[in-house]
Amino acid sequence: MRSDANLAGPMADPVPGPRSEAAGGDVSRETSPPPPADNDTSGGVPDPFALESLRRAGEGLPRPNRTRVIVVANQKGGVGKTTTTVNLAASLALHGARVLVIDLDPQGNASTALGIDHHADVPSIYDVLVDSRPLLEVVQPVVDVEGLFCAPATIDLAGAEIELVSLVARESRLQRAIQAYEQPLDYILIDCPPSLGLLTVNALVAGAEVLIPIQCEYYALEGLGQLLRNVDLVRSHLNPALHVSTILLTMYDGRTRLASQVAEEVRTHFGSEVLRTSIPRSVRISEAPSYGQTVVTYDPSSSGSLSYLEAAREIALRGAGIQYDARHAHMGAGMNSTHSVAEGIQ
Repeated sequence: MRSDANLAGPMADPVPGPRSEAAGGDVSRETSPPPPADNDTSGGVPDPFALESLRRAGEGLPRPNRTRVIVVANQKGGVGKTTTTVNLAASLALHGARVLVIDLDPQGNASTALGIDHHADVPSIYDVLVDSRPLLEVVQPVVDVEGLFCAPATIDLAGAEIELVSLVARESRLQRAIQAYEQPLDYILIDCPPSLGLLTVNALVAGAEVLIPIQCEYYALEGLGQLLRNVDLVRSHLNPALHVSTILLTMYDGRTRLASQVAEEVRTHFGSEVLRTSIPRSVRISEAPSYGQTVVTYDPSSSGSLSYLEAAREIALRGAGIQYDARHAHMGAGMNSTHSVAEGIQ
């Protein structure tokens, strides 16, 4: 399981299935068209930036020399974990990478957003964890995006926490499944449930990097200390390679002073781990899953889509050790804070 080229480009699909046109073209589904105006609450993105971001999406990015397994985790609900997982995955694929999304949330929202069937009879990640089914047998291609695949979650996963307790090597079952997956991949993104149970522990053991979405609201860091302690515990006892590589600010509303205060506080606290690109609060991002799509295919020119494209670009360049040009990033400007959100770290 590794990348076989230095630069992203077309490859044969490891899983057969229908595909759209080449990445960078019109990848929208034939569904009801979205309204013509972008109703983002972030204030929008100037047209020159939109055109430049769309142009850059077709350029391709350096491919990692080995598969990067990124765990998207935060035990707080509603911070944008699933939204971030599917949109970063789609953005990386549109940049030319080969990406697998593993849906570990019993709600199956990542599967829904990618247009993947995940009813009870569909082979899913539950079968991989509990019944040791090969991961290759449950992976499905995402129709809208070339090079993007998904291992779906079904409702059966809701009982997996209990069933895993009695199994041998319960914490490393996902890790072994990923190691046995022989098809070439550049990125694996694991969408975790909003908890710190065995499913999340399996993800942390399987991955090398942790990406933490943090919403730009007061109490943004509430309970984050427990997640960081769990990461330390897993690193100490089960996965020495695990580390928090990325913090992504989500739901940024440029019209509010609070969003700027939170962004400044998070950047001060976490430093270089915070992406320069932040994700704006966007109507398009919220609408896209109802069409079974990511925002980058639902409305490619919206500010939400462009921000995720830039975030994906920044993640890829950081991984390759290439300096990211932040001129195209959607950044939350800092302001003097009258209340410290860092008080939320327990």
